[in-house]
Amino acid sequence: MSTSEKIHVVGMGESGLDGLTAAARALIENAQVLVGDEHTLARLPATNAERIVTDANVDAAVPQIAAISDKRVVVLASGDPLFYGVARYLCDKLGKDRFEVVPHVSSMQLAFARVKESWEDAFLTDLAHRDLSAVLERIRGAEKVGLFTSETCPPATIASTLLDRGLDYFTGYVCENLGSPDERVTQGELRELVDQTFASLNVMILVRKANAPDRPREAIGRRLCGNPDDAFLQSKPKRGLLTPAEIRAIALAEMDIGPASIVWDIGAGSGSVAIEAAQIARDGTVYAVEMDVEDHRLIMENAQRFGVGNLVPVLGHAPEAWQDLPVPDAIFVGGSSRGISLLVEDAYRRLRVGGRLVATMGSIDNLSETHQVLHARCPDVKVCMVNLARGNCQMERIRFEALNPVFLLAVVKT
Repeated sequence: MSTSEKIHVVGMGESGLDGLTAAARALIENAQVLVGDEHTLARLPATNAERIVTDANVDAAVPQIAAISDKRVVVLASGDPLFYGVARYLCDKLGKDRFEVVPHVSSMQLAFARVKESWEDAFLTDLAHRDLSAVLERIRGAEKVGLFTSETCPPATIASTLLDRGLDYFTGYVCENLGSPDERVTQGELRELVDQTFASLNVMILVRKANAPDRPREAIGRRLCGNPDDAFLQSKPKRGLLTPAEIRAIALAEMDIGPASIVWDIGAGSGSVAIEAAQIARDGTVYAVEMDVEDHRLIMENAQRFGVGNLVPVLGHAPEAWQDLPVPDAIFVGGSSRGISLLVEDAYRRLRVGGRLVATMGSIDNLSETHQVLHARCPDVKVCMVNLARGNCQMERIRFEALNPVFLLAVVKT
């Protein structure tokens, strides 16, 4: 192929050639090879051009496109080829220099226009390539949402899932066959959309109702971290032994967890630290290692209670229990056993370079031993003694009840 000849990726709407600019029509009319799915090619009149019919992901057609060196090739796409379209995929596979992209109006853009809502501040995603459960937290806090639906995740399934999660504060719009004569826009409450079926070509828009809460009513008061201790199920013999809310918040801040972090919670107990870490690392994974069978069960129940699907309970004794776990970005080690310094030493070895380790303990002896272990490997070890007293009213006076001091060590692996 000469340097002047490019493969053109042309976006097209349901109206076919009639909806294109003169320049885009000329590219298609003069093409020697047309590439597209059956639905898109069917909107074109018959020509002498060779036609390569693709499936939805065009993967099988890539070698055929790459092999063409002496013909004018046009790849047809729906809407804007660079907005969840084929152009990005082709550029990644064959290189940007081989392509010119001619966009059309995206069906997402048309959908927002039909419901008369701006879309520059909306959360947009394609459920053909992302699982609905992975984006529920983004939907939860959004004012407006645009969803490319799929055969496995149609509007009725989306509406049902949102209602199950308590996200009942959106008005739903389903925009079908946009740009075609049988175009239709359906507006309704989510519960009204659950029992309806729609054409396969549709876009779903969600608009938050005025004065709607920022979360399900039952979740008001539930925090990303530092939740009240009694928000977690605890076994009766160990009640009060979980990491206190204030210590949890400090520890998680020192762990510096990102949205996609891999986190270990060693000696997880009933899972309070692991659960709050999982809420922060919503696109990552948190492994809660616990040797007690009853606490392992409580971790699963608490995870379900908080709706975190990215927490993996691991039943077993450390360090054997973590041998097959992926390399972590952050580790929390909590407990009062005399062997905590050995656990911290083994955990530090597994931590990735640049990763963060935080350990808490209540014993000065454990503090001394653990600090010695960490300081031998990294000179910059942060040490805190946290003294907390919680206020309560007695006889119209505020009195404070002191908690046992907690020692906290934090280090970044160099």
